[in-house]
Amino acid sequence: MRLLSIISTLLIAGSSSLFAENFTLKSDNLLGQLTKTQEFSGFGCDGKNISPELHWSDAPKGTKSFAVTVYDPDAPTGSGWWHWVVFNIPSSVTSIPENFGDTTNKQPISATQSITDFGKAGFGGACPPKGDRAHRYMFTVHALDVDHLELDEKASPALVGYMLGMHTIAKSTLVSYYGR
Repeated sequence: MRLLSIISTLLIAGSSSLFAENFTLKSDNLLGQLTKTQEFSGFGCDGKNISPELHWSDAPKGTKSFAVTVYDPDAPTGSGWWHWVVFNIPSSVTSIPENFGDTTNKQPISATQSITDFGKAGFGGACPPKGDRAHRYMFTVHALDVDHLELDEKASPALVGYMLGMHTIAKSTLVSYYGR
């Protein structure tokens, strides 16, 4: 009976600490459906190509930096489509402003934006084929166990994804949909 009591206490204590870590990604202007604001400008799309504001809270202990990615698993490529890859965001930063993905503007946060599947760095908005079902756009913040990924703005999304896989200690994702 005493052993059962000890095991129950350990399970409750363990589960409490699991729920205490509630790493959460939110946005003040990203909803369940993307809009023309977040649609790409090119490839047959005529949106504004503005990245949304993102903010996160309750990063786990041991977080030394963050990364943000946007991925469309529904793109008809056989391997999805990377729309945004940002890394080396300092651990003191808990948000990125709207239009942070425009690399032609001086940004208030030091971070690296590497190339996307559009072939250039910065945010590349939604642009699913006309008539295709609505695609999922997965906005993810990654809490990393390193201060800096030894990559630059020319790093491919696959290489960054590999490094994120090696160093992510927690992540949180928002999913929005878009169709044309």
